[in-house]
Amino acid sequence: MALPALGGPPPGPCHRAGGGVLSQRPFIYTRADEPHNGIWFETSPRHLAGRGDPRHITQALRAAGWSNHSDPDYPHVILSSPDQRYALALEPENESYSKWWRISCTSDDENWYAQFGGNTPVEILAGFTDALLTPVFETAPDVWSILTAAGWTYVRDERGHELAEHPDGIVQVRRWNTPSNWSPGWTAAALLPDGLGGQESVWEAHLGNAPHLAAAFATSLVDPRPVARAEFDVPHSGLVTQKPGGRQANELAKEHAARLARIRATAARHRRTALTTQPVTSSAPAVPVAAGRRR
Repeated sequence: MALPALGGPPPGPCHRAGGGVLSQRPFIYTRADEPHNGIWFETSPRHLAGRGDPRHITQALRAAGWSNHSDPDYPHVILSSPDQRYALALEPENESYSKWWRISCTSDDENWYAQFGGNTPVEILAGFTDALLTPVFETAPDVWSILTAAGWTYVRDERGHELAEHPDGIVQVRRWNTPSNWSPGWTAAALLPDGLGGQESVWEAHLGNAPHLAAAFATSLVDPRPVARAEFDVPHSGLVTQKPGGRQANELAKEHAARLARIRATAARHRRTALTTQPVTSSAPAVPVAAGRRR
């Protein structure tokens, strides 16, 4: 989904002020000026709709208090959670199937690493990243039940390897049964025949071994709602349906603003909860914890 520019609407054309001084901010068109500079189509299925606007994820994390460690002179985004527990890197590469997104957690009670290809739709990836902003339930939903309830097939072979497949035969979710203590966790991929007996990757994702995050990703993956994309701005236009009309500039911008407001409110609620539940071990006032939550 395309979003409004971070700094508001672009300035008008350069003009002379005070009898000859040019504006210090010349206008240049960028994709960040959307959605007002595009016509949007309701695109489905979402798992083949292409990457979308990365600010659907990055601005949401920033709204939750994540800090920005990006180098302004390099085309990447580096964010970390308020408690430094999680880190996200977005580094676009030449090939869209390369791992553009990398997310990690290294702590005493949680240790995983996830990465996602450039064509992974941000609305699906947001299921994973949004789950980093909410408390973890004691028992995570079963990934396979989420998929089979949406009509996916599921098999488990004699070696314990598990596979679920979308009815279109393109998208798969796997989990390998490894004999070691280290588990690679779940993987997901959209794969097409390449005409030579192999498969071409539309996008691939390595979800890590955190069950609640894999379940959140699966929930977004099976969501039947279409997503907003420009016409033909998809990896394979013949595999999706694009209907004109529907949500346009103002509606899309309002949806995104409402999403950020919800996330800010949730983050503030978690901060208040952390402050009121923090144990006091001495007569000194409790020291407020960093913004966000701890698992």
